[in-house]
Amino acid sequence: MTKAVMSALIRPLVEPRLPDWVEPMWFMTKEQALEFAPEAEIGWFDLNEKEPMAEIATAATNLRWLNSIYAGLDFMPLDLLAERGVTVTNGVGINAITIAEYVVMLMLAHAKGYREVVRAQERKEWLLDSPGKRELAGERVLMLGLGAIGSLIKTRLEAFDMTVTPVRRSGGEGALRPGEWREKLGEFDWVILAVPSTDETRHMIGEIELAAMRPNAVLVNIARGDVVKQDDLVAALEAKTIEAALLDVTDPEPLPEDHPLWSLDNAQVTMHLSGRAQTKMFQRSADRFIENLERWNGGEPVSPQMNLAAGY
Repeated sequence: MTKAVMSALIRPLVEPRLPDWVEPMWFMTKEQALEFAPEAEIGWFDLNEKEPMAEIATAATNLRWLNSIYAGLDFMPLDLLAERGVTVTNGVGINAITIAEYVVMLMLAHAKGYREVVRAQERKEWLLDSPGKRELAGERVLMLGLGAIGSLIKTRLEAFDMTVTPVRRSGGEGALRPGEWREKLGEFDWVILAVPSTDETRHMIGEIELAAMRPNAVLVNIARGDVVKQDDLVAALEAKTIEAALLDVTDPEPLPEDHPLWSLDNAQVTMHLSGRAQTKMFQRSADRFIENLERWNGGEPVSPQMNLAAGY
């Protein structure tokens, strides 16, 4: 029997479908998880707080496979897991559909000035003109990150007749390589960040990059808050050297109540809700886990596997 230590939150979706060779050990609290962790060969240690997850993973000295609903696991002891030879599957793609839809919503809301329309309705004021007159059709988008989320954003924006230029290591027709996009920032109306948080991507957008953008450029960040130098972004928004920033993520989270991003008219902060704007996340994760159990037992690769050295 293979012992699997898993959060009781996922139990109703997983337990009836577990194969006979899995011995489940369900935990409700961090303390229970730490007690069970040394016995775990398979672990699903997800909690709302990230620090206890790292502590539990560290305590799981016999772990062979770690699964998580989180796409970004940069807070976990990845070096230690690599040293121990642990296979890690994460939640990449689980929320891709809803995040892609959220990006389209944010862009349309900005283009049409929809926040002002909502405020006018709350004031019972009949507007005589649209507060936003921008059209997405014909505009140019730089897509930094063409993984599961970025790919879905690209196809949706192309349906609006936008020109989307992705950045990817392999390059290719209509794409830019990682070393090429900075010098071309001034060619784009929208810059969308959909990259993982790594040492390479941290603060990839700062004062220099913001200064290179067009005056009508809009920065959209659904990646991680730390891929942008937030103080530099605030300065650019205050000076109005770019048109706006649509931020589902910030650094830190939650954003402090006195932070200027809350009150800037050209910033939208959506509290990291893009991936939560759906009801199917846990079901998709459970389905993927059960499928991976069959592969694991058959000696086949589980997916999606993290590259622990790269951090994603």
